[in-house]
Amino acid sequence: MSDVSQIVIHIGSFDFPIHQSILVWLVICVVMAIVACIAGKKIENADPAKAPTGIVYWSEELYNLCLYVIKGNLKEQTVHYLPMFGTIMVGMLLANLVGLIGFQNPTSNVSFNATLALMFFLMIQTHGITKHGLGARLKELTEPMWLLTPLNIIGELALPISLTMRLFGNILAGSIISLLIYTLIKSIAPWGYLGLTLTPFIHMYFDIFSGVIQTYIFFTLGTYFLGQQVVPDEE
Repeated sequence: MSDVSQIVIHIGSFDFPIHQSILVWLVICVVMAIVACIAGKKIENADPAKAPTGIVYWSEELYNLCLYVIKGNLKEQTVHYLPMFGTIMVGMLLANLVGLIGFQNPTSNVSFNATLALMFFLMIQTHGITKHGLGARLKELTEPMWLLTPLNIIGELALPISLTMRLFGNILAGSIISLLIYTLIKSIAPWGYLGLTLTPFIHMYFDIFSGVIQTYIFFTLGTYFLGQQVVPDEE
């Protein structure tokens, strides 16, 4: 698949190109679904009196990791949103790390990131309207004074744009820099082969460290603003 930039589906006179990044995401989703089914069966049959091992252990670790990222923002609403956000979080983490095996990161596709960011934006607005009503939600945009309404609207629209471009820019930049370094190493061969000792550190930062950090930031920011709408106000 790494040699396939896209596939084109022909339906009559229409052509629908599907980019490699989307194909990789579909593969990730299928693999996650299969692993989740296997893990579910293992967890059902696991003995609670014994320490978890294998896929049961890793499932618990992923559960705790996702819980750690969103619980501080969603508080008592965490259990309600954990299945959805946990699944997407693990999927995004894999999407950020898939570059380690030579495939294009789905998160380097701006449309992919925009879809996830738009999901957060619509959830925030929907819950805001549901919580207090449309009138109260619109009134929030005029606070603390009506002269700031345009800035408040820009602030609301800035969230999906910020989430999209931050993730897109960091992941794409890492891919481009890695490609440039590989090109440089190849162009100065045979001495360039000595540079291959540097590539593990390159991937350690751009694929692992940066990928994990960007996933954390994306869901921390998204759930923070969502939590403002779904978490009951403290007395």
